[in-house]
Amino acid sequence: MAKRIVQLTVNGRVREDAVADHTLLVEYLRDQLGLTGAKRGCDGGECGACTVLVDGQPRLSCITLVCRCEGCDIRTIEHLAQEGSLSVLQSAFHEKLGTQCGFCTPGMIMAAQALLLRNPDPNEEEIRTALSGNICRCTGYVKIIESVQAAAAQLALTAKAAA
Repeated sequence: MAKRIVQLTVNGRVREDAVADHTLLVEYLRDQLGLTGAKRGCDGGECGACTVLVDGQPRLSCITLVCRCEGCDIRTIEHLAQEGSLSVLQSAFHEKLGTQCGFCTPGMIMAAQALLLRNPDPNEEEIRTALSGNICRCTGYVKIIESVQAAAAQLALTAKAAA
């Protein structure tokens, strides 16, 4: 089994690790780094439970090889909470009951985070499109969409107060 040294940044920390050529990003994050927020769901890029951000873009870590992330900035759900406090988006999911059973939540939040980074004031259609690669098996998506809308509103208030 061939291995290579891969250099990348995970949650703000520069890393240099030996990984097998066929190692998937979800395996690397969960098994090698102990970052278990990205879930193994379908193992085929169909459910979105494993979504992380790679250079600010949502990426399905179950179909992404670590070696393809050389030099990239990887952000997982664990990165969002700072100093023991949930992020605005995480808090909104909690307050608006968007978490449901919780299995899809990290992937949903990371897909929503990518959306809010590029569009801080999305409409409902844009939210639905951004989350379209993430499947929730518990419910319709009403509470999830409301959670993203609440986070966007809170971020807008915070930005307005800072201005």
